[in-house]
Amino acid sequence: MLAVSRSFRAVRVASRGLATHASTTPPTPKAVTRHDWTKQEIQSIYDSPLLDLVFRAAAVHREHNDPRKVQLCTLMNIKTGGCSENCSYCSQSSRYSTSTKASPLLEVEPVLEAARKAKANGSTRFCMGAAWRDLAGRKRGFERILTMVREVRGMGMEVCTTLGMLSPEQARKLKEAGLTAYNHNLDTSREFYPEVITSRSYDDRLDTISAVRDAGISVCSGGILGLGESDKDRVGLIWEVANMPEHPESFPVNALIPIPGTPLEKNEMVPYHTLARTIATARIVMPTTIIRIAAGRNVMPESEQMMCFMAGANAIFTGEQMLTTPCSPWDQDKAMMDRWGLEGMESFKQERVARKELPQFMNADAEVAPPPVEQAKPLESSTLNIA
Repeated sequence: MLAVSRSFRAVRVASRGLATHASTTPPTPKAVTRHDWTKQEIQSIYDSPLLDLVFRAAAVHREHNDPRKVQLCTLMNIKTGGCSENCSYCSQSSRYSTSTKASPLLEVEPVLEAARKAKANGSTRFCMGAAWRDLAGRKRGFERILTMVREVRGMGMEVCTTLGMLSPEQARKLKEAGLTAYNHNLDTSREFYPEVITSRSYDDRLDTISAVRDAGISVCSGGILGLGESDKDRVGLIWEVANMPEHPESFPVNALIPIPGTPLEKNEMVPYHTLARTIATARIVMPTTIIRIAAGRNVMPESEQMMCFMAGANAIFTGEQMLTTPCSPWDQDKAMMDRWGLEGMESFKQERVARKELPQFMNADAEVAPPPVEQAKPLESSTLNIA
């Protein structure tokens, strides 16, 4: 009996030694982010069984991001309606008869008041949208927007705008004003795009994204599901953004809200499983990109939203309204996040955003110091086994 006891003690000591030795081994490096995906590779990921797909995406998400952190963004329409574009989903197009009425660009103070309210409610990114094709002939309006950007940035918030097509010079001025990110969605695949919009080309959109990226501004570019596209088109959208020279810092996934008066008013909302499948595929292909559940989230049950977070989504729009469609209110979202152990992501914490913003923060006139880059927290092994 004594011999057995000594033998067992020896095994325990040896085991502790092995464990100690193992702890000094460097961690396995993360897989290199790719920019050479083929459509066939992405299609294979997209077509995999949904539970397997979500499980794989969850593992990738936990490897590259803190799964507890969700970026809270608030979107404000600073110039509504009257747009000359013919985007067939949009109630702000002047070509369609909808309930959305054209209005001029807002003055600075109401926008700043909305930003202060958003910050007080936990939002760390404030997005401003203007229904324009481009900024041609809008010099005074553009100067007003630059003031908005500077003032919101001075509050310590990330600032995003979506103003239509930009020239390289306009992008440079936005960067100098303190713009964090610029949203310019591709909407869908190159092949399906002409079925949705004909007033500007796919390459027009890519040119604006290039101007934004070259100016040192983070790119926010995603798409809309439910336009009448196929699974192949959803894969084509992901392929386009995943093979850019730099992955978009954020990838919004919108579910079309059919609006009366638009050409797509009779479309049905995309099935939830398609939304989850798209998010999971994007997470696997673009592991460090922030993936935002955007339009349509307000009609999703909480359980479906949680599946999207498991699949790799880590940002939402929250507040009183999006551009012209409803949004889940702050209190409701904060209660939901509390129930599931989620936390708001602080401003400038996403690694690629922090890298781009650091030189600007080093300016002696900057009002906000850069917080350290956020690292993912270690999770319990039992948590890692949840798909």
